[in-house]
Amino acid sequence: MAALKPLLCLTSAAVLLVACAPKAPPPQPTPSVTVATPLVRKVVDWDDYVGQFVAVDAVDVRPRVSGYLQSVNFKDGDIVRKDALLFVIDPRPYQAALDQAKGQVAHSEAAAANARAELERGKTLIAAHAISQQAFDTLAAGQLQTAADLASAQAAVRTATLNLGFTRVTAPVSGRISDRRVSPGNLVSADSTVLTNIVSLNPIRFAFTGSEALYLKYQRANAEGTRTSSRQAKNPVEIRLQDEAAYRWKGQMDFVDNALDTGSGTIRGRAVVANPDLLLTPGMFGHMRLLGSGAYPALLIPDRAVVTDQTRQIVYVVGGDGKVTERPVEPGALANGLRVIRTGLKPTDQVVIDGVQRVKVGKPVKTKLIQIQPGPATSDAKDTEPYITPPSAAATIVGEAK
Repeated sequence: MAALKPLLCLTSAAVLLVACAPKAPPPQPTPSVTVATPLVRKVVDWDDYVGQFVAVDAVDVRPRVSGYLQSVNFKDGDIVRKDALLFVIDPRPYQAALDQAKGQVAHSEAAAANARAELERGKTLIAAHAISQQAFDTLAAGQLQTAADLASAQAAVRTATLNLGFTRVTAPVSGRISDRRVSPGNLVSADSTVLTNIVSLNPIRFAFTGSEALYLKYQRANAEGTRTSSRQAKNPVEIRLQDEAAYRWKGQMDFVDNALDTGSGTIRGRAVVANPDLLLTPGMFGHMRLLGSGAYPALLIPDRAVVTDQTRQIVYVVGGDGKVTERPVEPGALANGLRVIRTGLKPTDQVVIDGVQRVKVGKPVKTKLIQIQPGPATSDAKDTEPYITPPSAAATIVGEAK
């Protein structure tokens, strides 16, 4: 019995240890996620630029003659039409100069008439050998000289008439005028004093710069005929202002510079935009998108389904066995609120849309299949919607093809 006591004690201790050992955790429930197959749509790429509006015509208004400013015939900031009267310079000195030139014309006309009459008499006398040939030549030269004097006097009248007309300073172009720089009573100098400035507003230009890579892309695409269709003689552009969500301003490219800037590696471009309401003004900034590709089929999924994993971007896909696998993808731009997936997905893949934080690669999940619904097109957004800043990484905007 004494020998059995240690054995009984060891058995009792083993039972106690087994009783006190922690219980195995219960199995975790299978997580539920929402999945959907990618939405297939035809889209086109739009390249996004930031630029400024510039006037087609911008003119510093200067006087053509010197004198004292007599009147200002516009209000600062007015919309003026071409040839509208803006300033009047005291015309009296120029009127006097014109009257003097006209008097000189009358004097020259009388001298020319007398010279012609003397020449006619000289012809009769030279035929009768009543005067010498030298005297006749003198009469002929006198007639030519008076004719030249008359032409000079007439030219002086035209010059004086122009100078008198230049005392009325008119608008060289239609557009919005700046404020007056000189008040009446001040002396203005011909071709030097700036009286005011006028900028044209309709149409207006949008100036921007593009990278060498985008320039090469356009040139390659134009050579292949993938950007410009038969109904698009020029590349269309769409512009939105700083406080707009919609690209509601429509225009067309009208100029690309002939050389790249060697310092920045960019090239200047320009579009022309209709501005009938005169809302756009030079110096205003805007976002412009330029057609960057032809229509092509694309796979779209909600942006929240794309997960960043260090240097990769992945989505989670549920296979036929109900288990989760990760799929590296190459995302594109946003189209109608959905992210374009350029590579890495197939149209039949079931992508985890909601619940990505609960999935583990290789583990089964319960799925709820839904259909992806696109949001409103960016170009169809209402003008009253607040300004939306695009993602900084999105260099290209994608819109659904019509």
